[in-house]
Amino acid sequence: MSTQIRPGDTIDGFVIGDCLHKGGNGYVYRVRPPPERDAGYPLLMKVPGVGPGEPTLGVVSFEIEQTILPLLTGSHVPRVVAVGDDAMRPYLVMEEIAGEGLAAQVARAPLDAAELAQVGAALADALQSVHRQQVIHLDVKPENFIVRTGGEAVLLDFGFARHARYPDLLAEAKTFAAGSAAYVSPEQLQGHRGDPRSDIFALGAVLYELATGEPPFGEPATFAGMRDRLWRLPSPPRSLVPSLPPPLQEIILHCLETRADRRYSTAAHVAFDLRHPDQVQLTRRAEWTAGAGLGRQLRSWWRSRGVAVPVSAPPTVAGSAPVILVAVDTEHPDDERHPALRRATQALVAMNAEFRLMFVSAIEAAALGEGARLEDTASGKHLDHRNRLRMWVAPLELPASRTSLHVVESADPAETLLDLARVNHVDLIVIGAPGTSDRALAWWRSVASTVTANAPCSVHVVRTPERGESATPRPQIRANPPMGVA
Repeated sequence: MSTQIRPGDTIDGFVIGDCLHKGGNGYVYRVRPPPERDAGYPLLMKVPGVGPGEPTLGVVSFEIEQTILPLLTGSHVPRVVAVGDDAMRPYLVMEEIAGEGLAAQVARAPLDAAELAQVGAALADALQSVHRQQVIHLDVKPENFIVRTGGEAVLLDFGFARHARYPDLLAEAKTFAAGSAAYVSPEQLQGHRGDPRSDIFALGAVLYELATGEPPFGEPATFAGMRDRLWRLPSPPRSLVPSLPPPLQEIILHCLETRADRRYSTAAHVAFDLRHPDQVQLTRRAEWTAGAGLGRQLRSWWRSRGVAVPVSAPPTVAGSAPVILVAVDTEHPDDERHPALRRATQALVAMNAEFRLMFVSAIEAAALGEGARLEDTASGKHLDHRNRLRMWVAPLELPASRTSLHVVESADPAETLLDLARVNHVDLIVIGAPGTSDRALAWWRSVASTVTANAPCSVHVVRTPERGESATPRPQIRANPPMGVA
Protein backbone atom coordinates (compact mmCIF):
# COMPACT_ATOMS: atom_id res chain seq x y z
CA MET A 1 0.00 0.00 0.00
CA SER A 2 1.74 3.14 -1.24
CA THR A 3 0.74 5.76 1.26
CA GLN A 4 2.35 7.40 4.26
CA ILE A 5 -0.50 6.43 6.61
CA ARG A 6 -1.07 3.04 8.23
CA PRO A 7 -3.77 1.67 10.56
CA GLY A 8 -2.77 2.41 14.12
CA ASP A 9 -1.02 5.69 13.28
CA THR A 10 -2.07 8.88 15.04
CA ILE A 11 -2.19 12.09 13.01
CA ASP A 12 -3.10 15.35 14.74
CA GLY A 13 -4.92 13.30 17.38
CA PHE A 14 -6.92 11.20 14.90
CA VAL A 15 -6.31 7.46 15.34
CA ILE A 16 -6.27 5.65 12.00
CA GLY A 17 -8.49 2.59 11.66
CA ASP A 18 -9.17 0.17 8.82
CA CYS A 19 -8.70 1.14 5.19
CA LEU A 20 -12.15 1.07 3.59
CA HIS A 21 -11.32 2.08 0.05
CA LYS A 22 -8.46 2.63 -2.33
CA GLY A 23 -9.07 4.40 -5.60
CA GLY A 24 -7.40 6.64 -8.12
CA ASN A 25 -8.16 9.67 -5.96
CA GLY A 26 -6.78 8.34 -2.69
CA TYR A 27 -7.25 6.08 0.31
CA VAL A 28 -10.12 6.23 2.80
CA TYR A 29 -9.76 5.14 6.44
CA ARG A 30 -12.03 5.06 9.42
CA VAL A 31 -10.68 7.31 12.16
CA ARG A 32 -11.29 7.93 15.85
CA PRO A 33 -11.05 11.63 16.73
CA PRO A 34 -9.49 13.15 19.83
CA PRO A 35 -12.14 14.05 22.44
CA GLU A 36 -11.96 17.77 21.73
CA ARG A 37 -12.72 17.18 18.02
CA ASP A 38 -15.48 14.60 18.40
CA ALA A 39 -18.21 15.65 15.98
CA GLY A 40 -20.80 13.24 17.33
CA TYR A 41 -20.91 11.06 14.20
CA PRO A 42 -18.56 8.50 12.56
CA LEU A 43 -15.62 9.95 10.64
CA LEU A 44 -13.46 9.01 7.67
CA MET A 45 -10.03 10.27 6.69
CA LYS A 46 -9.04 10.57 3.05
CA VAL A 47 -5.39 10.82 2.02
CA PRO A 48 -3.66 10.83 -1.37
CA GLY A 49 -1.58 7.89 -2.48
CA VAL A 50 2.08 8.90 -2.21
CA GLY A 51 4.99 6.63 -3.08
CA PRO A 52 6.15 4.13 -5.72
CA GLY A 53 3.60 3.51 -8.43
CA GLU A 54 1.21 6.22 -7.27
CA PRO A 55 0.23 8.64 -10.08
CA THR A 56 0.58 12.39 -9.63
CA LEU A 57 -3.03 12.76 -10.78
CA GLY A 58 -4.05 11.29 -7.43
CA VAL A 59 -2.23 14.08 -5.60
CA VAL A 60 -3.76 16.75 -7.85
CA SER A 61 -7.29 15.37 -7.48
CA PHE A 62 -6.84 15.21 -3.70
CA GLU A 63 -5.78 18.88 -3.70
CA ILE A 64 -8.94 19.73 -5.65
CA GLU A 65 -11.19 17.93 -3.18
CA GLN A 66 -9.29 19.39 -0.22
CA THR A 67 -10.03 22.86 -1.63
CA ILE A 68 -13.63 22.41 -2.78
CA LEU A 69 -15.35 20.07 -0.30
CA PRO A 70 -14.88 22.34 2.78
CA LEU A 71 -16.58 25.14 0.83
CA LEU A 72 -19.76 23.13 0.23
CA THR A 73 -22.70 23.10 2.60
CA GLY A 74 -25.97 21.22 2.87
CA SER A 75 -27.10 17.66 3.38
CA HIS A 76 -26.06 16.49 -0.10
CA VAL A 77 -22.32 16.45 0.70
CA PRO A 78 -20.32 15.04 3.64
CA ARG A 79 -19.52 17.48 6.44
CA VAL A 80 -15.82 18.29 6.74
CA VAL A 81 -14.32 18.14 10.23
CA ALA A 82 -10.61 18.75 9.63
CA VAL A 83 -8.15 19.55 6.85
CA GLY A 84 -4.48 18.72 7.32
CA ASP A 85 -1.63 19.98 5.20
CA ASP A 86 1.30 18.49 7.06
CA ALA A 87 4.29 18.12 4.69
CA MET A 88 4.03 14.70 3.02
CA ARG A 89 0.84 13.59 4.84
CA PRO A 90 -2.06 15.87 3.88
CA TYR A 91 -5.50 14.63 4.86
CA LEU A 92 -9.20 15.40 4.86
CA VAL A 93 -11.48 14.24 7.70
CA MET A 94 -15.17 14.09 6.86
CA GLU A 95 -18.47 12.61 7.90
CA GLU A 96 -19.09 8.95 7.15
CA ILE A 97 -22.44 8.80 5.37
CA ALA A 98 -24.83 6.06 6.47
CA GLY A 99 -26.86 4.57 3.66
CA GLU A 100 -26.72 2.41 0.56
CA GLY A 101 -24.25 3.06 -2.21
CA LEU A 102 -25.93 3.73 -5.53
CA ALA A 103 -23.69 1.07 -7.09
CA ALA A 104 -25.65 -1.53 -5.08
CA GLN A 105 -28.90 -0.27 -6.61
CA VAL A 106 -27.37 -0.44 -10.09
CA ALA A 107 -26.41 -4.05 -9.36
CA ARG A 108 -30.07 -4.96 -8.94
CA ALA A 109 -31.27 -2.94 -11.94
CA PRO A 110 -33.53 -2.59 -13.80
CA LEU A 111 -35.50 -0.76 -11.14
CA ASP A 112 -39.24 -0.40 -11.44
CA ALA A 113 -40.50 2.93 -12.73
CA ALA A 114 -41.55 4.37 -9.36
CA GLU A 115 -38.22 3.59 -7.68
CA LEU A 116 -36.27 4.83 -10.69
CA ALA A 117 -38.08 8.17 -10.61
CA GLN A 118 -37.66 8.52 -6.84
CA VAL A 119 -33.95 7.69 -6.82
CA GLY A 120 -33.27 9.74 -9.95
CA ALA A 121 -34.94 12.83 -8.48
CA ALA A 122 -32.79 12.48 -5.34
CA LEU A 123 -29.62 12.33 -7.48
CA ALA A 124 -30.71 15.41 -9.42
CA ASP A 125 -31.37 17.24 -6.14
CA ALA A 126 -27.79 16.56 -5.02
CA LEU A 127 -26.37 17.86 -8.30
CA GLN A 128 -28.53 20.96 -8.20
CA SER A 129 -27.30 21.70 -4.68
CA VAL A 130 -23.62 21.70 -5.67
CA HIS A 131 -24.31 23.54 -8.95
CA ARG A 132 -25.95 26.34 -6.98
CA GLN A 133 -22.72 26.59 -5.01
CA GLN A 134 -20.78 27.15 -8.26
CA VAL A 135 -19.29 23.67 -8.41
CA ILE A 136 -19.41 21.19 -11.30
CA HIS A 137 -18.67 17.63 -10.16
CA LEU A 138 -17.43 16.17 -13.50
CA ASP A 139 -17.24 12.58 -12.24
CA VAL A 140 -20.88 11.63 -11.69
CA LYS A 141 -21.21 7.84 -11.47
CA PRO A 142 -22.93 5.31 -9.18
CA GLU A 143 -19.83 4.84 -7.01
CA ASN A 144 -19.93 8.53 -6.09
CA PHE A 145 -23.44 8.53 -4.60
CA ILE A 146 -24.78 7.24 -1.31
CA VAL A 147 -28.55 7.22 -0.72
CA ARG A 148 -29.49 7.82 2.90
CA THR A 149 -32.18 5.71 4.57
CA GLY A 150 -34.65 8.57 4.12
CA GLY A 151 -34.03 8.64 0.36
CA GLU A 152 -31.75 11.70 0.18
CA ALA A 153 -28.69 11.38 -2.07
CA VAL A 154 -25.18 12.44 -1.01
CA LEU A 155 -22.53 13.20 -3.61
CA LEU A 156 -18.96 12.05 -2.91
CA ASP A 157 -15.45 12.45 -4.34
CA PHE A 158 -14.82 15.94 -5.70
CA GLY A 159 -11.38 15.08 -7.05
CA PHE A 160 -12.27 16.02 -10.65
CA ALA A 161 -14.54 18.94 -9.75
CA ARG A 162 -14.32 22.57 -10.81
CA HIS A 163 -15.28 25.61 -8.74
CA ALA A 164 -16.18 28.80 -10.55
CA ARG A 165 -14.19 30.93 -8.11
CA TYR A 166 -10.98 28.92 -8.21
CA PRO A 167 -8.50 28.15 -10.98
CA ASP A 168 -8.88 24.75 -12.57
CA LEU A 169 -6.06 22.47 -11.35
CA LEU A 170 -6.81 19.94 -14.08
CA ALA A 171 -6.75 22.48 -16.89
CA GLU A 172 -3.16 21.65 -17.81
CA ALA A 173 -3.67 17.88 -17.71
CA LYS A 174 -4.12 17.40 -21.45
CA THR A 175 -3.69 13.64 -21.27
CA PHE A 176 -6.54 13.12 -18.81
CA ALA A 177 -10.18 12.83 -19.82
CA ALA A 178 -11.43 13.72 -16.34
CA GLY A 179 -14.41 11.54 -15.55
CA SER A 180 -15.24 7.84 -15.78
CA ALA A 181 -15.40 6.13 -19.16
CA ALA A 182 -19.01 4.98 -19.03
CA TYR A 183 -20.41 8.37 -17.94
CA VAL A 184 -18.13 11.17 -19.17
CA SER A 185 -19.79 13.79 -21.36
CA PRO A 186 -18.86 14.53 -24.99
CA GLU A 187 -17.64 18.03 -24.17
CA GLN A 188 -15.31 16.73 -21.45
CA LEU A 189 -13.73 14.49 -24.08
CA GLN A 190 -13.04 17.66 -26.08
CA GLY A 191 -11.35 19.34 -23.12
CA HIS A 192 -14.27 21.45 -21.83
CA ARG A 193 -14.73 21.43 -18.06
CA GLY A 194 -16.90 24.49 -17.57
CA ASP A 195 -20.51 23.45 -18.20
CA PRO A 196 -22.80 22.09 -15.44
CA ARG A 197 -24.72 20.23 -18.13
CA SER A 198 -21.79 17.80 -18.29
CA ASP A 199 -23.09 16.49 -14.96
CA ILE A 200 -26.58 16.22 -16.45
CA PHE A 201 -25.23 14.02 -19.26
CA ALA A 202 -23.57 11.76 -16.68
CA LEU A 203 -26.79 11.73 -14.65
CA GLY A 204 -28.61 10.56 -17.78
CA ALA A 205 -26.10 7.73 -18.15
CA VAL A 206 -26.69 6.71 -14.52
CA LEU A 207 -30.48 6.83 -14.98
CA TYR A 208 -30.15 4.73 -18.14
CA GLU A 209 -28.20 2.12 -16.17
CA LEU A 210 -30.74 2.12 -13.34
CA ALA A 211 -33.53 1.69 -15.89
CA THR A 212 -31.94 -1.06 -17.98
CA GLY A 213 -29.06 -2.59 -16.06
CA GLU A 214 -26.69 -1.57 -18.87
CA PRO A 215 -24.60 1.61 -19.40
CA PRO A 216 -25.74 3.49 -22.52
CA PHE A 217 -22.32 3.45 -24.21
CA GLY A 218 -20.84 0.32 -22.67
CA GLU A 219 -17.57 0.62 -20.77
CA PRO A 220 -14.98 1.64 -23.38
CA ALA A 221 -11.38 0.90 -22.49
CA THR A 222 -9.80 3.45 -24.83
CA PHE A 223 -10.12 7.16 -25.45
CA ALA A 224 -11.15 6.45 -29.05
CA GLY A 225 -13.94 4.25 -27.74
CA MET A 226 -15.16 7.02 -25.46
CA ARG A 227 -15.14 9.54 -28.31
CA ASP A 228 -17.76 7.45 -30.14
CA ARG A 229 -20.39 9.17 -28.03
CA LEU A 230 -19.76 12.40 -29.93
CA TRP A 231 -21.97 10.86 -32.60
CA ARG A 232 -23.19 7.45 -31.47
CA LEU A 233 -26.87 7.22 -30.56
CA PRO A 234 -27.55 4.91 -27.60
CA SER A 235 -30.25 2.28 -27.89
CA PRO A 236 -33.47 3.65 -26.40
CA PRO A 237 -34.05 2.22 -22.92
CA ARG A 238 -37.43 0.81 -24.01
CA SER A 239 -35.66 -1.42 -26.53
CA LEU A 240 -34.13 -3.20 -23.53
CA VAL A 241 -37.01 -2.78 -21.04
CA PRO A 242 -40.30 -2.46 -22.98
CA SER A 243 -42.27 -1.81 -19.78
CA LEU A 244 -40.41 1.47 -19.10
CA PRO A 245 -42.95 4.33 -19.27
CA PRO A 246 -42.38 6.70 -22.23
CA PRO A 247 -41.96 9.79 -19.97
CA LEU A 248 -38.96 8.19 -18.23
CA GLN A 249 -37.33 7.37 -21.55
CA GLU A 250 -37.96 10.96 -22.65
CA ILE A 251 -36.18 12.25 -19.53
CA ILE A 252 -33.21 9.89 -19.87
CA LEU A 253 -32.59 10.58 -23.56
CA HIS A 254 -33.07 14.32 -23.03
CA CYS A 255 -30.19 14.18 -20.52
CA LEU A 256 -28.06 12.19 -22.97
CA GLU A 257 -28.20 14.60 -25.89
CA THR A 258 -24.74 14.98 -27.45
CA ARG A 259 -25.02 18.75 -27.59
CA ALA A 260 -25.09 20.40 -24.18
CA ASP A 261 -27.52 23.07 -25.40
CA ARG A 262 -30.10 20.35 -26.19
CA ARG A 263 -30.06 18.84 -22.70
CA TYR A 264 -31.94 20.00 -19.64
CA SER A 265 -30.63 23.39 -18.62
CA THR A 266 -30.50 22.53 -14.89
CA ALA A 267 -30.59 19.46 -12.67
CA ALA A 268 -33.63 21.00 -10.95
CA HIS A 269 -35.59 20.57 -14.19
CA VAL A 270 -34.63 16.89 -14.27
CA ALA A 271 -35.78 16.44 -10.68
CA PHE A 272 -39.11 18.16 -11.42
CA ASP A 273 -39.86 15.97 -14.44
CA LEU A 274 -38.97 12.79 -12.54
CA ARG A 275 -41.39 13.79 -9.78
CA HIS A 276 -44.11 14.77 -12.27
CA PRO A 277 -43.83 12.32 -15.19
CA ASP A 278 -47.44 13.02 -16.18
CA GLN A 279 -46.39 16.59 -17.04
CA VAL A 280 -43.42 15.65 -19.24
CA GLN A 281 -43.80 16.90 -22.79
CA LEU A 282 -43.18 13.87 -24.97
CA THR A 283 -41.21 14.03 -28.22
CA ARG A 284 -40.02 11.41 -30.68
CA ARG A 285 -37.51 10.34 -28.02
CA ALA A 286 -40.33 8.76 -26.00
CA GLU A 287 -41.59 6.72 -28.98
CA TRP A 288 -38.40 4.89 -29.92
CA THR A 289 -38.49 1.18 -29.15
CA ALA A 290 -35.67 0.02 -31.38
CA GLY A 291 -32.04 1.05 -31.70
CA ALA A 292 -30.95 3.48 -34.38
CA GLY A 293 -30.33 1.67 -37.63
CA LEU A 294 -27.12 1.77 -39.62
CA GLY A 295 -28.36 4.61 -41.80
CA ARG A 296 -29.29 6.84 -38.85
CA GLN A 297 -26.01 6.13 -37.05
CA LEU A 298 -24.05 6.94 -40.22
CA ARG A 299 -25.91 10.23 -40.64
CA SER A 300 -25.14 11.12 -37.02
CA TRP A 301 -21.46 10.28 -37.55
CA TRP A 302 -21.30 12.31 -40.77
CA ARG A 303 -22.84 15.39 -39.16
CA SER A 304 -20.43 15.18 -36.21
CA ARG A 305 -17.21 15.12 -38.24
CA GLY A 306 -14.92 17.99 -37.22
CA VAL A 307 -17.70 19.70 -35.30
CA ALA A 308 -16.97 20.84 -31.75
CA VAL A 309 -19.69 20.14 -29.21
CA PRO A 310 -21.17 23.55 -28.24
CA VAL A 311 -20.84 24.39 -24.56
CA SER A 312 -21.39 27.45 -22.48
CA ALA A 313 -18.49 29.67 -21.47
CA PRO A 314 -16.46 28.41 -18.48
CA PRO A 315 -17.72 29.64 -15.12
CA THR A 316 -15.87 32.81 -14.23
CA VAL A 317 -16.28 35.46 -11.61
CA ALA A 318 -17.64 38.63 -13.09
CA GLY A 319 -16.38 41.93 -11.84
CA SER A 320 -13.07 43.64 -11.29
CA ALA A 321 -11.13 40.84 -9.55
CA PRO A 322 -7.95 40.31 -11.60
CA VAL A 323 -6.49 36.83 -11.90
CA ILE A 324 -2.70 36.90 -11.51
CA LEU A 325 -0.46 33.93 -12.37
CA VAL A 326 2.95 33.91 -10.65
CA ALA A 327 5.54 31.48 -12.07
CA VAL A 328 7.81 30.14 -9.31
CA ASP A 329 10.87 27.94 -9.93
CA THR A 330 10.80 25.42 -7.09
CA GLU A 331 13.46 23.29 -8.81
CA HIS A 332 16.02 25.97 -7.83
CA PRO A 333 15.04 27.36 -4.39
CA ASP A 334 18.28 29.41 -4.15
CA ASP A 335 17.70 31.22 -7.45
CA GLU A 336 18.62 34.90 -7.15
CA ARG A 337 15.30 35.99 -8.66
CA HIS A 338 13.08 34.67 -5.86
CA PRO A 339 13.23 37.74 -3.56
CA ALA A 340 12.56 40.13 -6.44
CA LEU A 341 9.67 37.99 -7.67
CA ARG A 342 8.14 37.92 -4.20
CA ARG A 343 8.47 41.71 -3.84
CA ALA A 344 6.84 42.21 -7.24
CA THR A 345 3.94 40.01 -6.18
CA GLN A 346 3.48 42.01 -2.98
CA ALA A 347 3.46 45.27 -4.92
CA LEU A 348 0.84 44.03 -7.38
CA VAL A 349 -1.40 42.63 -4.66
CA ALA A 350 -1.29 45.97 -2.85
CA MET A 351 -2.88 47.61 -5.89
CA ASN A 352 -6.09 45.57 -5.79
CA ALA A 353 -7.79 43.96 -2.79
CA GLU A 354 -9.94 41.71 -5.02
CA PHE A 355 -7.12 39.78 -6.67
CA ARG A 356 -6.96 36.04 -7.25
CA LEU A 357 -3.49 34.52 -7.37
CA MET A 358 -2.29 31.32 -9.03
CA PHE A 359 1.21 30.25 -7.99
CA VAL A 360 2.56 27.79 -10.57
CA SER A 361 5.64 25.59 -10.51
CA ALA A 362 6.43 23.60 -13.67
CA ILE A 363 8.73 20.72 -12.73
CA GLU A 364 10.51 17.95 -14.59
CA ALA A 365 8.91 14.50 -14.41
CA ALA A 366 10.34 12.00 -11.94
CA ALA A 367 12.88 9.58 -13.40
CA LEU A 368 11.54 6.43 -15.01
CA GLY A 369 11.45 3.54 -12.58
CA GLU A 370 11.25 5.91 -9.62
CA GLY A 371 13.81 6.02 -6.82
CA ALA A 372 13.99 4.55 -3.37
CA ARG A 373 13.33 7.83 -1.58
CA LEU A 374 9.79 9.12 -1.35
CA GLU A 375 10.88 12.37 -3.05
CA ASP A 376 12.11 10.36 -6.03
CA THR A 377 8.68 8.90 -6.81
CA ALA A 378 6.33 10.79 -9.11
CA SER A 379 3.69 11.42 -6.43
CA GLY A 380 6.26 12.15 -3.74
CA LYS A 381 8.11 14.65 -5.93
CA HIS A 382 4.84 16.41 -6.75
CA LEU A 383 3.95 16.72 -3.06
CA ASP A 384 7.49 17.82 -2.18
CA HIS A 385 7.36 20.66 -4.72
CA ARG A 386 3.91 21.66 -3.55
CA ASN A 387 5.37 22.07 -0.06
CA ARG A 388 8.24 24.13 -1.48
CA LEU A 389 5.70 26.30 -3.27
CA ARG A 390 3.67 26.69 -0.08
CA MET A 391 6.79 27.81 1.82
CA TRP A 392 7.60 30.28 -0.97
CA VAL A 393 4.14 31.81 -0.67
CA ALA A 394 3.91 31.79 3.14
CA PRO A 395 5.87 35.05 3.77
CA LEU A 396 3.36 36.93 1.61
CA GLU A 397 0.64 36.22 4.23
CA LEU A 398 -2.09 36.05 1.60
CA PRO A 399 -5.64 34.91 2.35
CA ALA A 400 -6.12 31.26 1.42
CA SER A 401 -9.47 32.03 -0.22
CA ARG A 402 -7.71 34.11 -2.88
CA THR A 403 -4.76 31.86 -3.67
CA SER A 404 -4.17 28.46 -5.23
CA LEU A 405 -1.02 26.37 -5.68
CA HIS A 406 -0.30 24.42 -8.86
CA VAL A 407 2.56 21.97 -9.44
CA VAL A 408 2.69 20.67 -13.00
CA GLU A 409 4.99 18.07 -14.55
CA SER A 410 6.05 19.55 -17.84
CA ALA A 411 8.66 19.15 -20.57
CA ASP A 412 7.72 22.62 -21.84
CA PRO A 413 7.22 25.06 -18.92
CA ALA A 414 6.42 28.00 -21.19
CA GLU A 415 3.60 26.19 -22.95
CA THR A 416 2.25 24.97 -19.61
CA LEU A 417 2.11 28.52 -18.25
CA LEU A 418 0.41 29.74 -21.43
CA ASP A 419 -2.18 26.96 -21.30
CA LEU A 420 -3.01 27.73 -17.68
CA ALA A 421 -3.30 31.43 -18.47
CA ARG A 422 -5.73 30.79 -21.34
CA VAL A 423 -7.96 28.27 -19.57
CA ASN A 424 -8.19 30.27 -16.33
CA HIS A 425 -8.71 33.70 -17.94
CA VAL A 426 -5.56 35.12 -16.37
CA ASP A 427 -5.20 38.92 -16.52
CA LEU A 428 -1.49 39.12 -15.68
CA ILE A 429 1.48 36.75 -15.67
CA VAL A 430 4.38 37.53 -13.31
CA ILE A 431 7.60 35.77 -14.29
CA GLY A 432 11.32 36.11 -13.69
CA ALA A 433 13.70 37.14 -16.47
CA PRO A 434 17.00 35.27 -16.93
CA GLY A 435 19.44 35.87 -14.09
CA THR A 436 22.21 38.44 -14.28
CA SER A 437 24.86 35.78 -14.94
CA ASP A 438 23.30 34.56 -18.19
CA ARG A 439 21.06 37.43 -19.25
CA ALA A 440 23.06 38.33 -22.37
CA LEU A 441 22.57 34.98 -24.10
CA ALA A 442 19.51 33.45 -22.47
CA TRP A 443 16.70 35.90 -23.16
CA TRP A 444 16.01 34.81 -26.71
CA ARG A 445 15.44 31.20 -25.67
CA SER A 446 14.08 31.64 -22.15
CA VAL A 447 10.71 30.66 -20.74
CA ALA A 448 10.07 34.34 -20.04
CA SER A 449 10.62 35.35 -23.67
CA THR A 450 8.28 32.63 -24.97
CA VAL A 451 5.57 33.51 -22.47
CA THR A 452 5.91 37.23 -23.20
CA ALA A 453 5.68 36.70 -26.94
CA ASN A 454 2.60 34.44 -26.80
CA ALA A 455 0.67 35.35 -23.65
CA PRO A 456 -3.07 36.07 -23.98
CA CYS A 457 -2.72 38.78 -21.31
CA SER A 458 -0.27 41.30 -19.87
CA VAL A 459 3.12 40.10 -18.65
CA HIS A 460 5.19 41.52 -15.79
CA VAL A 461 8.81 40.40 -16.23
CA VAL A 462 10.87 40.68 -13.06
CA ARG A 463 14.65 40.86 -13.19
CA THR A 464 17.18 40.90 -10.41
CA PRO A 465 18.60 44.42 -9.96
CA GLU A 466 22.25 44.80 -10.81
CA ARG A 467 24.60 46.41 -8.34
CA GLY A 468 23.73 50.06 -7.92
CA GLU A 469 20.16 49.70 -9.15
CA SER A 470 17.05 50.10 -7.04
CA ALA A 471 15.86 46.91 -5.38
CA THR A 472 12.28 47.62 -6.43
CA PRO A 473 11.39 45.37 -9.37
CA ARG A 474 9.84 46.98 -12.39
CA PRO A 475 7.98 45.44 -15.30
CA GLN A 476 10.00 45.07 -18.47
CA ILE A 477 7.01 44.45 -20.71
CA ARG A 478 3.50 45.70 -19.99
CA ALA A 479 0.99 45.75 -22.78
CA ASN A 480 -2.62 46.72 -22.09
CA PRO A 481 -2.49 46.11 -18.31
CA PRO A 482 -5.80 44.84 -16.87
CA MET A 483 -8.03 47.30 -15.08
CA GLY A 484 -7.36 47.25 -11.37
CA VAL A 485 -3.87 45.74 -11.73
CA ALA A 486 -1.75 48.57 -13.14
